[in-house]
Amino acid sequence: MKKPFTVAALSLSLSLSLSCSALAAPDAPTPARSAQQNKMVSCNAEAAGKKGEERKAFMKQCLSAAPVTKATAQQEKMKTCNADAAGKKGDERKAFMKTCLSAK
Repeated sequence: MKKPFTVAALSLSLSLSLSCSALAAPDAPTPARSAQQNKMVSCNAEAAGKKGEERKAFMKQCLSAAPVTKATAQQEKMKTCNADAAGKKGDERKAFMKTCLSAK
């Protein structure tokens, strides 16, 4: 008598735990996903409300687009200092770049 009850209780708790994990936010990007999977999730969220050919065209464009990267302040400083160092060579350029890049 106790065995069927135990088996039923165990299977019920197992099915509940599986269904609860399936309800967790599947659209949130995670480190375990590849970059392409994360891109798919974000494009899919942006395509909300679009249907048919419009959605298909949007998804194609969104998934094929290169990721937009914002240059950091250090990268911008490097570009500026590099442009200002035009014409300088050797030790003169090295000294200029050192002072330019370390300046605030």
